[in-house]
Amino acid sequence: MQIVLVTPAPPASRAGNRNTAMRWARLLRQSGHSVRVCTEWHPAGDAAGGAHQPDLLMLALHARRSHPSIVRFRQSRPGCPLVLALTGTDVYRDIVDDPDAQESLRMADSLVVLQRCAIDELPPSLHARTFVVHQSATAAHHAPPLRRCFELCVVGHLREEKDPLLAARALAAIPAASGPLPLRVTQVGRSLDPALAGEARAAMAADARYRWLGEVPPGKARRLIARSRAMIISSRMEGGANVVSEAIAAGTPVLASHIPGNLGLLGSDWPATFPVGDAGALARLVLRVAEDADFLQSLQAAIRARSWVVDPGQERASLLEAIGSATPSAAAAASGRR
Repeated sequence: MQIVLVTPAPPASRAGNRNTAMRWARLLRQSGHSVRVCTEWHPAGDAAGGAHQPDLLMLALHARRSHPSIVRFRQSRPGCPLVLALTGTDVYRDIVDDPDAQESLRMADSLVVLQRCAIDELPPSLHARTFVVHQSATAAHHAPPLRRCFELCVVGHLREEKDPLLAARALAAIPAASGPLPLRVTQVGRSLDPALAGEARAAMAADARYRWLGEVPPGKARRLIARSRAMIISSRMEGGANVVSEAIAAGTPVLASHIPGNLGLLGSDWPATFPVGDAGALARLVLRVAEDADFLQSLQAAIRARSWVVDPGQERASLLEAIGSATPSAAAAASGRR
């Protein structure tokens, strides 16, 4: 099948949506499909097949931002299937009050979400054609933890939805002499907001235990996750963060904000969560993993038990199921429109 995969993240971007798009393109090509990745779709780009090209399918990431491409595809390729993958801002914000995102939902033949809890945010009428595709990940080469400190990592771009400086605020609430080893929080990711970059620099100046390294290559970020004693994800909103998948693959425990996007990957009974935005609760959790070896070992066992979530074979099978389900329903819909 010919697949056009639309992602609003540009080719040079290291954003999660771009990473997801390129990984899905690779998995689909391995399954024998021809895949073209683009940031916007126009009919001229696939003109050779005509308006009723039978083997063209669109897989679009982001209901709101890919909406123009979705509309053009539906209007010019009425007989072709359309699969829409929903991001965190789609599921937990845009589909509630954004008309473009809502129209994209109606136009799609199948929907993809990145963790099971996201289905609960959709109207019941859409549940039957919604598929969970967990993002797979492979662990970096074994990287032993630093011996001179108890290092925790924060990985992801600095943007408001991530509450990216919560770990720095939590560290400031912990006395310097706490734990058997000195604490360190290492944060990586490009700042998408100059104000957040300024806050990160100020936090470094105020506390030598906190380091923000800015954007780093993906391999270096994976190695940081692998060597860290735990990863902190403090997001206010997540569709299903790829960095959580990478932590699961590495066997690195996750200290997670208590939101559906995290619990959908880690499990509803994950034992290391804290309320959104609560620096004090996060500080207490950091101290517990640093001082209680039995608790840390239990988290390591719990994260290893989630390894099935990030299996590449499962991701490919789930993605192919979503695509396969779209084809007959699209044909029936097209028949009704003609």
